[in-house]
Amino acid sequence: MQFEFTAPLWEYEGDAPWVFVTLPTKVADAIDERVPERKGFGSVRVSVAIGDSNWRTSIFPDKASGSFVLPVKKAIRELEGLVPGDQATIRLEPVAD
Repeated sequence: MQFEFTAPLWEYEGDAPWVFVTLPTKVADAIDERVPERKGFGSVRVSVAIGDSNWRTSIFPDKASGSFVLPVKKAIRELEGLVPGDQATIRLEPVAD
């Protein structure tokens, strides 16, 4: 099950400079239905691609949005020329550990 969507990057306003993308609700709902067993903090392991960059990470449930958030590493943002506020086209697929 692979998903593709476009969403803006946003910066967490806390002590740590994390940058995230919030998954569209339809994508989050589909993942919720198909991945019933979760890891720590309700996370789901995923394979992600933005542009020519590919990596594995986890998405985390976000109560405020009712969706999942995807952290986007600084190295990926730099390679793809992305800053908070930019729209990114993301290909994402849940994976088994």
